[in-house]
Formats: sequence, C-alpha cells, structure tokens
Amino acid sequence: MIISHKHKFIFIKTAKTAGTSIEIVLSKFCGDEDIITPITPADERIRSRLGYRGPQNYLPLIADDGSGDAVNAPGSRQKKCRFINHSGAKKIIRCMGEGVWHSYYKFCFERNPWDRFISLYYWRCRTEPRPTISTFLDTDVPLNLKRSGINLYTIADEIAVDRVCLYENLTKELENIQQRLGLPEKLELPRTKAAFRTDRRSYREILNEEQAGKIGALFSQEIDLFNYEF
Repeated sequence: MIISHKHKFIFIKTAKTAGTSIEIVLSKFCGDEDIITPITPADERIRSRLGYRGPQNYLPLIADDGSGDAVNAPGSRQKKCRFINHSGAKKIIRCMGEGVWHSYYKFCFERNPWDRFISLYYWRCRTEPRPTISTFLDTDVPLNLKRSGINLYTIADEIAVDRVCLYENLTKELENIQQRLGLPEKLELPRTKAAFRTDRRSYREILNEEQAGKIGALFSQEIDLFNYEF
C-alpha cells in the first residue's frame, strides 16, 4: 500500500493482481513524507536493487479523540496506527482522516476470480506434492483472498475508490495511471512472484465444473461488478 502526499494518490494493494510489482514501481516516485508499507524480504531486495524507496512512514499517528484526524507528533491523546501491506479503505480513512481520503486519487486492481484463484494456488502450494485444487478450495484460504480483494476497496458493499483497474488491461491501466498522476516516466513493472507458477495453462483448462462453480459463488459480487466470465 502506498499513500503519496507528493503526488496525492492512494494505492490499495489487493492480492494476486500484480500488486507487489505495481507497489515497487510506484515507490520510485515517492517523496520523503509518503507512506510505503513493507513487502517480503525477497521483494524488498528487488526494490533495493532497483534503487527505489523502501518501507517508510507506515506508523502514522492519529488523534485519540474520536476525530480520526492524522497528527504528526506524539502526545497524551494520540495513538499509533500501523499500516500493513494490504490495508484497506476503512483503515486508511480512520488513520489519515476524511480530508486526505477525499482529496487524493484512490485506485486498486481487480482480476478475474478464477484466474486469480489459480495464481494463489500456485503461490501458496509451491512444492510437490501439492494438495489438490478441490482440497485447497475447502480451506479458509480462498475466503482470505476475497478479504484481500474487494473487501479492501469497498465500504458497506459500495466501491470507495476512484478507480478499480483491471488486471486484464494491465498495460493500458498503467498508462492511464501515469497520465492521471502526472508521473514523469512509464511504469515498468519488475518481475516478482511469477516464477512460482510452472503450469501455464489457462484456468479454464485447470478447473473442473464443480471447482469453477465454487469459485464463482464465492466471488459472485466481483463477477457481477466487472462482468467476468469463466
């Protein structure tokens, strides 16, 4: 997650939507006061090797008076609010205040849920023998995938950000973000987690009808919002 005061944007990072790569490239343009949350040590090494800013300012202070306004110095009526990699809209508003939220450009990415699930499966089950997809579907992990997706960019089931970019249109979406934010350079994404997936078949070839149905039921809201099809 990134909150850039320099360029007045908020990037909410959803899971398995190229979020780490996007976060890394956006950190290149951040200033001293911007908030950048930590990523995995391996991904931080990539960011460091590229010479981009690492984690900073992700422990902002907020007023402890019920106002939800951000403050800059410690005091008796203040408490710390820790941002994490997948902090969502409600927490950002609580920690930064309504003023920042409404005046900054807010965006995130969404992805076809069947494709997103398969990406998660190979990310979580990296070594053989892997559990079957059906077994994996019966765990809590798919629900956690939803929680780190639509739950982050909605409030009371309504989209709270200015734009939900689509992973399927990644190149064009990145061009639009660059132009919208007035960034001086093209957003060139580094390669991060893609190497963990060895099966490059389409999700349509991997999932059977029952598995596809379970995923479709869990992510029905996203499917309806963005007209995804299996």
